Amino acid sequence: MPHARNRNPSPIPEVTWDTGLKEMNETWKGAIACLGVAVFFVMTIGIIYWQVVDQPNKNWILRGTLSGLIWERRTHSLVIQTLNEDTTYVEIDVGNVGNPDVEVPFVRNLCWLNKTEFCYTWDSVAEVKISLEVNEETESECYSMSWTPVHCHVQLKDCFSMANVSWYGGASVKGQTWPINDQNATMQPFIVSDLRHNPSGFGSVLERYFLGSSVALLVSPEIPIQMGLDSGEQICLQSLPSMERLPLQYTVCVGHNVKAAHLEAMQQLSLHSRELPNMKTMLPFWKLLTSVDSGPKVERELRIFSNRLRRHQLGEGVISLNEHSTTLLYDMDHDYLNSRRRGMSKRLTRDFPLVKLLNISITLSPFLGVDSTQFHSSLVDGTETYWLSVPSNPQGQMVPILSQWHGRFCVKLNLTNPAAVSWFLDRVGSLQALLGMEYILLEGAEGSALEEQALRTQSLSGDRYISLLADLASRIENTIVTAGTSSHKPLFVRMPPLQSDWSSMGLKGIIPSLLHHTLMGYNFLIPDAVGSLSEDPVTDEELFIRWLEIVAFLPVISFHTPPWVLNITRRYIARHQKTVVPLIETYAEEWQLTGRPIFRPMWWLSPDDPMTFTIDDQFLIGDEVLVAPVVERGAVHRDIYLPDGGFQWQDSLTAQVFDGGTLLLDYPVALEEVAVFLRRS
Repeated sequence: MPHARNRNPSPIPEVTWDTGLKEMNETWKGAIACLGVAVFFVMTIGIIYWQVVDQPNKNWILRGTLSGLIWERRTHSLVIQTLNEDTTYVEIDVGNVGNPDVEVPFVRNLCWLNKTEFCYTWDSVAEVKISLEVNEETESECYSMSWTPVHCHVQLKDCFSMANVSWYGGASVKGQTWPINDQNATMQPFIVSDLRHNPSGFGSVLERYFLGSSVALLVSPEIPIQMGLDSGEQICLQSLPSMERLPLQYTVCVGHNVKAAHLEAMQQLSLHSRELPNMKTMLPFWKLLTSVDSGPKVERELRIFSNRLRRHQLGEGVISLNEHSTTLLYDMDHDYLNSRRRGMSKRLTRDFPLVKLLNISITLSPFLGVDSTQFHSSLVDGTETYWLSVPSNPQGQMVPILSQWHGRFCVKLNLTNPAAVSWFLDRVGSLQALLGMEYILLEGAEGSALEEQALRTQSLSGDRYISLLADLASRIENTIVTAGTSSHKPLFVRMPPLQSDWSSMGLKGIIPSLLHHTLMGYNFLIPDAVGSLSEDPVTDEELFIRWLEIVAFLPVISFHTPPWVLNITRRYIARHQKTVVPLIETYAEEWQLTGRPIFRPMWWLSPDDPMTFTIDDQFLIGDEVLVAPVVERGAVHRDIYLPDGGFQWQDSLTAQVFDGGTLLLDYPVALEEVAVFLRRS
């Protein structure tokens, strides 16, 4: 019987088939799951790689037409570069916003849909807001940066790199350099101090302005800060420790070159109209150094000194008295009047008409000795508020703060008290009537950390006292001051004292100090006396001559003893009065109108030439006269660089003409000569 096919197969194969299919499905599912995990893992690795390795270390925060601001995440720095990234204007280390060992990720702008502002917050550290302003007229761009700490325990600190940037400005220091890249200064409050007592501090000409090769840094004047310099490394700004959330605010401007950056900064800094001082002050000043102890002896010394100047035919000048001699003359008048009332001898009379015939300068300060009758009188008549004071307790009476001035314990005039200011002006008026002096040197504006801590008042914080003293000085005619914050006022400024040697703290420091002062806006200067103001006479004839050759091209020549190098002294005084003073007067008018300095660095005419950035022993008067003195001991040759600008330079002594951009090697300059070149088209 033929075999018949079973049309109903056993269920067992079906079960076997279904089980195999299910097992196959599970295998595929596992494979797909593994593949998905692998893909996810690879994507995660890719994202991490992109974020950590492959992503650029920097991203653009803001872009202008000339430059852009970049966040460099690995170094925690802000970098201002040209848009094609071929030139870096400045690098700002803001490492205080995080751990320097941990990269700060890509930052997002929280100022949404705004191409000229950037906002960001670092958790628990600080908030930053950056605004970009483009000046198409001057082809410059400014980044205004404001850092605000999240809480009062955060101390903000930003550092500006010196790498490939020559920096100028800030504060005058002992041993001034040009540029300031080689200077060192520990982090300290950015206030004026007396360099005689604090040689590592900041001197009298101090402005919150720094200039780099193509960048300008302007620090907010309203907020107290600290500043430090690391030689060749960086300039650092830091907020002060405070229970308040003190911000750190500054503006960085960039231009095509150093001159363009400076002119842009000057536009922002020129908040006041500029006034010219009395230009008749540009006479020789003769410092009378005397250790006498009475008014009559001061008069006798004045008479002898005046006769010596006249005998040596040294021309018209001003005899300058220090504060001690001024006080002796002032007190002598009171002693004489009291003795006359007591019917004492007429032999005590003084020849004040003779003193009045002399062209003299006196010295005053806001200090008053605690042993003086005027101070004791103020305690009796209730005018102790004339002096800087603090309360003895929260509800107690005011107690004057003691300071040291010239080795004496003193109190200091409270310039926020109008009555105290009136008292001081009355004293000046009495001296004017008594002595008939032409000029007043007002010194002692420098503050101290002790005063700053003791007063704790906004009206006198930072360098506010200096500003008030400059205001007081401008109310007195023909006044000379020893401190800054007054570049727009009609005042002469006395430059810091120097050592009697050839170092950067002596002769070599004159030109760097001159360039620093004029860059900060102080053009009407009285330099330290020829050979320095040391009490001992200058015994180095060569030093005296080379010193004289430099200051003869400045607004005022100062001496402290009648020079024994008489012929050359008469010659350079005559040259100063006949040639230099008229030239300064011409450029003084330009300064008043434009703010451009009278005395200019070499880069002023060649702002794109790096060769000019570090020249610290030459200077320009305006755009037409180049002065290149000898500052090395024993030298009768020196190298001279003539800046290029499509013009030539003619030696004023030999009439030889050279092209701009020429470096003259070992150019001869005799001991009694100074190299002067005149610009020719």
